[in-house]
Amino acid sequence: MIERVGLIGLGTMGPGIAARLARGGVTVCAFDTAQKAIERAQGLVGLADGVMDQLGIAQPSAGAGDIHFVSSLSEAVDGADLIIENVPEDQGIKTETYRAIEPLIDHSTIIATDTSGIPITKLQADLENPARFVGMHWSNPPHIIPMIEVIGGAETAPETVTAIREFIRSLDLLPVVVKKDVPGFVENRVLYALLRETVDLVERGVIEPEDIDTCVSWGIGYKLAVVGPMALLDMAGMDIYRSVSSFLNSDLANRSDVAPMVEEKIRAGKLGIKSGEGIYAYPDGRGLELQKERAKKFVAVRRILEERD
Repeated sequence: MIERVGLIGLGTMGPGIAARLARGGVTVCAFDTAQKAIERAQGLVGLADGVMDQLGIAQPSAGAGDIHFVSSLSEAVDGADLIIENVPEDQGIKTETYRAIEPLIDHSTIIATDTSGIPITKLQADLENPARFVGMHWSNPPHIIPMIEVIGGAETAPETVTAIREFIRSLDLLPVVVKKDVPGFVENRVLYALLRETVDLVERGVIEPEDIDTCVSWGIGYKLAVVGPMALLDMAGMDIYRSVSSFLNSDLANRSDVAPMVEEKIRAGKLGIKSGEGIYAYPDGRGLELQKERAKKFVAVRRILEERD
């Protein structure tokens, strides 16, 4: 039974993960090498709690479900049943983190990575005990979106995958077991195929960013929120899919590099909300306000989808 979690890395996903685990009655010991990240996370946990209140996610029983922000890796992993690694998407940094963690924990402690797509088999290659290593990919924002991918690597023990799947269920969340350890897993493979095509269309002057956002949100996204892609095939009809895909597939973007438009934005320091400008501009703290507004909409949509189920 997983009752204590060591959370390593408090970047974009960390605060939401910590808040959702604590709301599920889990004791969380959270650590980051950057003090600023810890301070930021402490503030964001409160915001996440407010959103979960709106979702009606019950508070844990008395004496359960708290978060401790600690000042060292050893404090974070001490006595943990599960370690969730949430450090930057760099295989070298992740490997160094695992090497530092392994001597500090019990042999039975599970190590899970929240990597967005680095194959689990690659990440577990240098571990002394790779059987206990597993992918646990949360979706952003993690305190709102209930789906979590579970991915075993070539050396992950089946019981490790089972333990994480059942832990996710115990939090009243939705585990999705990915059967093969492919780069990007499933969610990001589908998402990045969509992003590649939308960036290509904007870059080629087919459509403006604002219009493609409207098209996807109120067309594709509206439908997919209710009907998944496999069910959508049945709704549209296999014959229709074959007819359209027979001429359209060959014209879709299939580039294997990163689009020049994206590279130009990065060179200009226009990274998105976190830098104040990306595709769009976010002046005077507009980015934070926008995230709050979107959280309210996520809450409303989730309530409707839960009624459907």
